[in-house]
This record gives sequence, C-alpha cells and structure tokens, in this order.
Amino acid sequence: MAPGVHTVAVIGTGKIGELVLSGLLRAGWPADKLMATARRPARAEELSQRYGIRVVDNLTAVAEADVLAIAVKPQDAAALLDDIGPKVPGDKLVISLCAGLPTSFFGRRLPEGTPVVRVMTNTPALVDEAMTAISAGPHATVAHLALAEEMFKPLGATLRVPESQQDAVTALSGSGPAYFYLLVEAMIDAGILLGLPRQVAHDLIVQTAIGSAVMLRDSGEHPVTLREAVTSPAGTTISAIRELENHGVRAALLAALEAARDRARELADQNK
Repeated sequence: MAPGVHTVAVIGTGKIGELVLSGLLRAGWPADKLMATARRPARAEELSQRYGIRVVDNLTAVAEADVLAIAVKPQDAAALLDDIGPKVPGDKLVISLCAGLPTSFFGRRLPEGTPVVRVMTNTPALVDEAMTAISAGPHATVAHLALAEEMFKPLGATLRVPESQQDAVTALSGSGPAYFYLLVEAMIDAGILLGLPRQVAHDLIVQTAIGSAVMLRDSGEHPVTLREAVTSPAGTTISAIRELENHGVRAALLAALEAARDRARELADQNK
C-alpha cells in the first residue's frame, strides 16, 4: 500500500495519537490524507500548525476517513462510541489504540461486521523504534492487518499476535520503556554514588544500553549467552549479579509485569 492511498483520521490525538500522526507524516503520508480530532480548540490549533493537517470534529472524521485510528483513553472510549458508533459505515476499518480494550468492546458499539484491529505500540515511536503488536478482531481480514502494518511499520517493528496475548503485550512492551527508564535512572544514581559526575554517569549508561540493545537485536544470541560473555569467574560482574539476585530483581520484574497485565484486564472489565 503506497502512503496516502487511504485517508486516516486519528480520533483522540493525545500522546499516542500524536505519535501515530507524526510517524505517518515522516513515512511520506500526504498531509491532505490525514486528519485528527481534539477536544480543546487550543490543542486543535497546535496540531494544525505543527503538522499542517486538518483538525475536524469526530463526525466529520467518521464521514471522510477510510481508517479511524481511535486513541482516546480507555475510560473515554464508551462515550465516544456511543456518539459516533451508529454513524460508522460497516466497511470502515477501525484501529484501536486503547490499552486493555478488546475488539469485542468495539464490536458491541459498532455496526455488525465492522472490521476492528487492535494495536499496542509504545513511545519509542518518537524515534522510529517502536514495538507494535497487531491483532485482528473477528471481522478483520488479512488485508486489514496488512493495512495496519503499513501504517505502523514507519514507527519501528511490527508483530502479529493473537488478541488473547494483547494484555501480556501491554505489560511487556507497551509499558516496557518505563521499566528501562527506571533501571537507567537507578544506574545513573549508582554512578553518582560511586563518584562519577551525573552527566558522565548518564552518558556511560545510555550508550551501554544502546549497545546492549543492538547486540540483543543483531547478534542472534540468547540473552544468557551475551550475559555470560561479560561475566568472568570471580569477577566484578558476577559480584553485581549476585547482589541483584539477592535483592530479588528477577522476581520483582515477574511480579511487576503480572501487575501490569492484571491492570490491563481490569481496564477492560471496568469499561465493558
């Protein structure tokens, strides 16, 4: 699919909606094939000035766009669909970026047979390094999935998963950047404790994180193999790893991701 063949409307242009919008523009999508909606006039003006796109009301977006990318907060989705749902043509593709909400949530509020694709991306989309997981709802075809992939590939990597795995995806990669930022923050603080200036500690850790991530992606090696290559017998690294294990870092990560998964499920239950 060439950029711009379809008109895309981003409904609810907050952080995630703006990520999608800016990514499509960077990929060469013509501005006149993109539109957005916003609640506040000031936000509408900001988006129009920044991206050169039309900012319209929700019903105009429904009438004119081929694809509706819904990026409102999960708790706002029911009210939005109560408003626009009956007016959405059944052949229009709806892409949900609402964390935790299953495609069945949309199916109950849209005309019978409306194709819905559920998407979970993350904030590294800002630098075209997102991880985006895509799942088909009951009426979405292979062509609909391909269209969603073409929209999100410019933001980074894409992966098709069964919808039953989306809550786990939300916990692992949707929220994942925050875990890495927290870890980097803690390591910078540790560098300061060890006597390094803050900027030096920052530069050391950030480049180490980038290099480690590239090796994980490109080497084809298992993380255990890469870790063992740094871990010499009776050396500094194994001493540090022992302390991490003593403090339950691995168990804490498992518990944290389970908590995020459970919260995604709670959001779905609260917004049935």
